[in-house]
Amino acid sequence: MTAPTGNIGRRLLPLLLAGGEEVRVVARDPARLPGEVRGRVEVVTGSHGDAATVERAFAGADAVFWLVPPDASLTPFEAYSGFTRPAARAFAEHGVGHVVGVSALGRGTPLAGRAGLVTASLAMDDLIAGSGVAYRALANPSFFENLLEEAESIRENGVFTDTAAADRPAPMVAVADIAAAAAGLLLDRSWSGAGSVPVLGPQDLSPDDLARIMSRELGRTVRYERQSLEDMRSAMLGYGLNEAFVEGMVEMKRAKDEGLDAGVDREARAGSATGFAQWCAQTLKPAVLAA
Repeated sequence: MTAPTGNIGRRLLPLLLAGGEEVRVVARDPARLPGEVRGRVEVVTGSHGDAATVERAFAGADAVFWLVPPDASLTPFEAYSGFTRPAARAFAEHGVGHVVGVSALGRGTPLAGRAGLVTASLAMDDLIAGSGVAYRALANPSFFENLLEEAESIRENGVFTDTAAADRPAPMVAVADIAAAAAGLLLDRSWSGAGSVPVLGPQDLSPDDLARIMSRELGRTVRYERQSLEDMRSAMLGYGLNEAFVEGMVEMKRAKDEGLDAGVDREARAGSATGFAQWCAQTLKPAVLAA
């Protein structure tokens, strides 16, 4: 299992242990693993983008959970496929049977080839599938948890920002549902071949819908302010991020606003679906109310 201390991984790891799996994790800093699980897993210390690390980690593995933490100092291709290349070789060399990866919606749409980071993520999926493993890409829209970055602005100013049109509905998802979908696939490895599995919340929501629901759940007025792509680009470049990576973010945001994530059949989605109001009450409200 990669990224065991991240937003998805820390929710997935207990599910795998509860399912009776023997789990080996790759972690740069094993001390960040929760104390209650640290003694129950085998730990390989290092980066899962490193060839020597994945050689140790994947030896004897039946299945792998694969998540790439995008490195904004690299180009999108190198951040995804470049990071994944040593693992794809190790999958084949060690005969890993099944891999579940975290990816994005958009495959098969006219926008998929010009969607920046999403395009790079889909290319990573192809690289993994080409290694010969049985592969399932969890095809995700934007996460509810992205709004936690806006908690201070919501608390202080009653405002959150993004680049989408205020009335553009789009799917979103809670990271807990991604973890649950991954656990279902990893605990029941009766599937074969390569494919993607959409993981979606129960309904499409526009920024205006989000503002309305947040206002109700938080008990205060919350409004949406649209940021231009140019302003987003300038702000990210001001942080010193790789110019190609920033352009990949801009292209992804533009594609999403043009409907990249639209039209997914919810009947095909994986597992349960957390509603946005429920997520607001359980997760966003405590973050906004925190001092």
